[in-house]
Amino acid sequence: MRQLRRQTTSVHLQSFPAAHPPQIPDIPHLGLPWALAEARAFHLQGIGRLARAQRAAAKQRAEQDAPLYLAAETSRLQAVREQLTDEAQQWWQALVSNDEATVCEAVNTALSDNPAAGCAVGLDGPVLSVVMRQQDLDSLPTQTPGLTPSGHPTLKNLTKRDKTLWWLTSMGSNIVATLKEGFATAPGITAIDLAVLTRLPDTQRLGFAAYGRWTREAIESTPWREPDDALRFLDIGQDVACSVTTTASGNLSTTIKPLDTTRVPGLQDLLDHAQDDPDSGDTSLADLDISLGGNTPTGGGSPVTDPYRIKPFAEWKQEAPASPPPIPPATAVAPVTLIPGQTLVLPEEAWQGLRLAFRFAGADADLTLFLTGHDGRVGGDEDFVFYNQPSGADGAVRLLGKQLEGAHTVERVTVHLSALPEHVRRVAIAINMDVDTGLTCDSLTYATLLMDCTPGAAWEFQPPADPNIRAMVVAELYRHTVDGRPAWKLRAIGQGWAEGLDALARAYGVDVE
Repeated sequence: MRQLRRQTTSVHLQSFPAAHPPQIPDIPHLGLPWALAEARAFHLQGIGRLARAQRAAAKQRAEQDAPLYLAAETSRLQAVREQLTDEAQQWWQALVSNDEATVCEAVNTALSDNPAAGCAVGLDGPVLSVVMRQQDLDSLPTQTPGLTPSGHPTLKNLTKRDKTLWWLTSMGSNIVATLKEGFATAPGITAIDLAVLTRLPDTQRLGFAAYGRWTREAIESTPWREPDDALRFLDIGQDVACSVTTTASGNLSTTIKPLDTTRVPGLQDLLDHAQDDPDSGDTSLADLDISLGGNTPTGGGSPVTDPYRIKPFAEWKQEAPASPPPIPPATAVAPVTLIPGQTLVLPEEAWQGLRLAFRFAGADADLTLFLTGHDGRVGGDEDFVFYNQPSGADGAVRLLGKQLEGAHTVERVTVHLSALPEHVRRVAIAINMDVDTGLTCDSLTYATLLMDCTPGAAWEFQPPADPNIRAMVVAELYRHTVDGRPAWKLRAIGQGWAEGLDALARAYGVDVE
């Protein structure tokens, strides 16, 4: 209970980074070995291993196509980056010059995950207008921990005054946090007019519990160190009105009265057009915190498109002048199921293009790959492939992002073993749980690593649902020698670290700050 009270009254103690001009990342560095591996995988489709003449001709066509493919993709991606840079500069200029649509969209995006969701509704010069939905007084607990006369723990009823103080401090905390985040997001605004909606306990209808104007200078110059500092919102604003007042004797009022909406233009009109019945099927301001996205479940939207998506060789070849019709892909085969510790020699076709897909449900997880040398450690940060660095070894290893497929999430990777530099001896394929959730690997359901190559070879491995670990090496690819010839092998593992991604990264030589 004490933790809940502190959480709800300490939102304003957060710090929000100031907005800065968007930094567009460089395009992924692509190398000729990667392009050659992609071209060979395409041209060798449908050609049997014993058709030596056809295979030699296919490899020759691949060698001719690879430089053209590499140059075309590099040029296309550079053009994409230039376009993104231009768009980012235009957006930033619109934000700092207080373009209304740009500012409101940016602020709404920033506020959408707040405990008390806020919504920017307009901009008048450098003054932004925001409506915030504060939780209702009746949603707070009615009891608090205490002790009996004999010293035993018990629950005691909250007094009406203490409950009102809790609610008022929570509202102030959310107001200050909303103001701080709004000023951090929109560098061109100097003040925010903010009005707070809540359901009034006496009538169970929406009303305004507070409104006023707060300047950037007032918010940024006030020290915010303790939960009780949230109540300073009453003193540092301009024309502040609050539905909780103090009595003549200086005590806090226990009555929450609706504010006079005629003092501020537009407030009464907003209430008049608000639907107060959440079961009516109409848009309801009573559910503003949900409709603005503060409690919107994640995972239900469309996946974010990667602007630097690599165009597959088959797609490029089809668009290239005088290109022959693409060879149809081989018929899919049932994957071979692997058990922990099992190893196998990968066929030569897997060297040109090995496709990996991690399929799961129940929680969120990320794929991470480590390209290691003889000592089992990465040679540098570029050999650490994860969501913030989705490409390694000049494109030989590339994360393709996550997609929702029915009830499952699927994250895909392509690995061109033949394009890996000689110093890379192993590729560790790992998963790690979202660090913010605190969940372990047993929260994943239907977790399966699928691997396949063309033509017709596929494998799958279901890692153990271990409740004691947060990061796991699911499998690894490693160089080997078979009958005196170089080979790549696959090993199913399924072992990990309780500490999560940090421990996993350190084990492979990645410096974790």
